[in-house]
Formats: sequence, C-alpha cells, structure tokens
Amino acid sequence: MNKLFCVSAAAYAPSYDFEVYHPASLDCPSDHSVMFINEKNVGRIDRISEVKNCIIFHPDTLELPESVKKTNLMIPSKDPRTAYCLFFRENHISNAPQKEKMQCIDGAWIAETAVIGENAVILPLAYIGGEVTLGNNVYIGAGAKLVGKVRVGNNVVIRENSVIGADGLSTDRDEEGKAATMPQFGGVRIGDDVQIGALTVIARGAIDDTVIGRGCKIDNSCFISHNVQLGEDTFVVGETIMFGGSKTGRQSFISGNSTIRNKASIGDYATVGMGAVVTKNVEDHAVVFGNPAHAKG
Repeated sequence: MNKLFCVSAAAYAPSYDFEVYHPASLDCPSDHSVMFINEKNVGRIDRISEVKNCIIFHPDTLELPESVKKTNLMIPSKDPRTAYCLFFRENHISNAPQKEKMQCIDGAWIAETAVIGENAVILPLAYIGGEVTLGNNVYIGAGAKLVGKVRVGNNVVIRENSVIGADGLSTDRDEEGKAATMPQFGGVRIGDDVQIGALTVIARGAIDDTVIGRGCKIDNSCFISHNVQLGEDTFVVGETIMFGGSKTGRQSFISGNSTIRNKASIGDYATVGMGAVVTKNVEDHAVVFGNPAHAKG
C-alpha cells in the first residue's frame, strides 16, 4: 500500500517506535495504519489482532487484550471517530487532489498518467485525472469530471457534467464546535455495463472505496455519497440521495427522490417507493414507501 503520509507514533506515546502511513478500516485493516473503533463495531475488535504498528482510537470503556496493546498504540477516547478526525487536523493532512500534467485531446483534458481503454469516447470539456483507469468501450460525456482513484469497467456510460470521485462530507465537531474533517482517501470502483446519468455525483470513499456493481443504472441528478455500495443490476432513479455507508443488494430498485440514510441496507430485489426516506434496513423482496419508509400492506 502506498505511503500517503508519515506520522510517528512517538508523537503520541514516546515508548512506541513506529510510523503510520495511511488510514484503514476494520473491514480492511492493515499494518502501519491509523484506525478508529466505535461502540457500534466493538464486536469486531478481533480484526485488529491481524495487524501491528497501528495507531487505533477506541472507546475508553473498551477492555483490550494485552497482545493488541503490545503491537499497536491504542488511544482511548470518548468519541473515537472525532479523535480520528483530529489526528489528521493536528498533523495537517488533507489529501487534497494535486495539480497534474494534462494533455488536451479533442477538447477533453486527460492526465498523462491516466489509463484509457480501447474505443473510449471522451467528449470536450471532460476531465480525466491521473489515477483514473477506464476500461474498453467507455463513454464520457461533455463536462464530466473523474478525479482521484477511479476505476471504471468496460461498456460504461457516464453522462454529461457528472462528477465521479468528489469528496464527501465526513465532518464532526470538536469540543469547541469547530469542524473536525475526515480526509477522503478511498476511491470509486465502477463495474462493467454501468450507466450513470447527467449531473450525478458519486463521492469517493472516506477510507475504503465507493462501489457501483456491474450492470447498475443511475439516473440523472443523483447523489451517491462516500462508501455507498450498489449491488449488481441496481436501478437508482433521479434525485435520489444515498448517504455514506448505505448499500443495496442485487437488483434493488430505488424510486425517484428517495433518501437512504447512512448505514441502511436495501435487500436483494427490494423496492423503495418514490420519495421514501429509508431509516432502517429493508429485507429482501420487500416494498417500502413513506417517511419513514415502511413495508407496503
């Protein structure tokens, strides 16, 4: 894994002699990373036994195995997520996109290090960043912007003025009420045969990637926030908002102007009715509507 920054653990505890280079999550823990554990996922603490030389913020009520303390710097906190955000603020880490060497091809701006597959159609005023990889037979509409670590499969259509890879809003408040922002280090992975409508924004993941599964169809003017996962062949109709960490199963159908809250999961073959506000998980094959969304019948 690439070194995205370099912070010495000794700055937080002099007896620890190692450095951390990137963020990680409990879903994909890795050595030499900074992580946090919230109350809601303490049941998965066994995942950190797989790594070493990490700085990990955790609830101050959590009892930790001695083996974990020996191999990682564990920092107790009343609010581990905010403490994690403050780590980046204290160390002046933002991960803002850097200026890149570009080339203008048929009116589109394409970074020299971007990887473009065969038979790509990239229309004028599109912007393709240096960490972007496009598969074969991809269509990028006029004015579309792909920034950061974006991986696009084959036979994908991204319509006009959409933005793929923008930062999402992962911001808490410190004790004084000031912003404590979580830098976005993840990317966006788009499977084969996906269609993305005009004026749609898909944010990159905060730590892990935002994932758009094979065959998904996303309408115009949607917002897919960081770390959302769309299962294969999901349809998302216009003006829908899916907040960070929400996900769908296979062949879900999300009707127009719907809102899916953070961490809510939509089951396989489930339908969310027009304008619904989903605040809890939806079972496979269910049909829900209303605010808050509830099962039909």
